[in-house]
Amino acid sequence: MAEQKKPFQGYRASHFKWDCSEDGRVGVITLSRPEKKNALNISVIAELTQLFDGLSQANDVRAVIITGDNGDFCSGGDLFEVVEPLTKMGAAELLDFTRMMGKLVRVMRQAPQVIIAAIEGACAGGGAAIALAADLRLGTPNTKTAYLFNQIGLSGADMGACGLLPRIIGQGRAMELLMTGRAMTADEGLAWGFFNALYESDELVEQAHVLARRFVDGPWFAHTMTKSLVNQEWTMSLDEILESEAKSQAICLATGDFQRAFTAFSNKERPSFEGH
Repeated sequence: MAEQKKPFQGYRASHFKWDCSEDGRVGVITLSRPEKKNALNISVIAELTQLFDGLSQANDVRAVIITGDNGDFCSGGDLFEVVEPLTKMGAAELLDFTRMMGKLVRVMRQAPQVIIAAIEGACAGGGAAIALAADLRLGTPNTKTAYLFNQIGLSGADMGACGLLPRIIGQGRAMELLMTGRAMTADEGLAWGFFNALYESDELVEQAHVLARRFVDGPWFAHTMTKSLVNQEWTMSLDEILESEAKSQAICLATGDFQRAFTAFSNKERPSFEGH
């Protein structure tokens, strides 16, 4: 028997803020350690991973916005709570840690919901990797995005950055950012495809909600299929891509959403999508 999905609207977060829209369809994560520019610690990372893993079984939330408090998105791993302890770990512990960080990216990419990162101010290190794991990114003119791993003697290959960033902005641009640690400006991010749009700070989260509503009020079952296939097809041959898309589209064609939408368009009415 399939596991019963559960509502997520009543979730109470301990290490960041979690809010839901009145109808429960849009969830908002606000990283909230403003005194440290919302830097990540182990508790935040663990709970974010738990939340996104749990969202795969949510029957209400259809889109997630992730943002930060007080004018910044996330400055990366906390220097004294995350980075300093690494200097005292052995090889096995270090591998456990890096795998834990990667798991957060994995569950974000696997979550069926569309994830929108609303990014203001500092977006660095692990925070920039979380931004990469989102499906869409909105920024402000003052957003600075930097992959700072090389600044402390580490490779840019962290939390999927060497795989995800070149796919989004191109290999040469990604190589420069990952190997120099310099900040990508908001204008560069928009021109290179990292950001889908830029807004003024006082409009950013509101516009993220507008974008989220376009997904949750639309054919959201089909959107989950699109997200899944976009992620899966990176490593497929053309024949595998065509077969995978044929099967997924056949599933969508068999839904009531498709039948209702066809009838609505035929009658020049607005379609109603129910997710099945």
